[in-house]
Amino acid sequence: MGIGIAVFVILGLIAIIWIMLGIKGIKQKFFSILLIVLILFLFLSFSIVFKGKDISVHSVSDLTNMGKVYFSWFLNAFNNVKIVTTQAIKMNWETNSTT
Repeated sequence: MGIGIAVFVILGLIAIIWIMLGIKGIKQKFFSILLIVLILFLFLSFSIVFKGKDISVHSVSDLTNMGKVYFSWFLNAFNNVKIVTTQAIKMNWETNSTT
């Protein structure tokens, strides 16, 4: 039930952003699309990180713990991308030719 409400709120935010900022011009359309992508990324990443965990947001310490968990996940994901990129750069990308 909570996910359905969250999805409804996210879709409502996207619609409001698109209507308010998407009407004016190309700069505003780019900004609105960027904002929509950011909201979707945050929603999906929070869903992945805290899936199956009992989350309570009743105090400031709970919020700081949530922030620590989320940002450690985000930094680990960034580190994994960095490692994969480094390994891809180190590979031999020359074509094998017999001529």
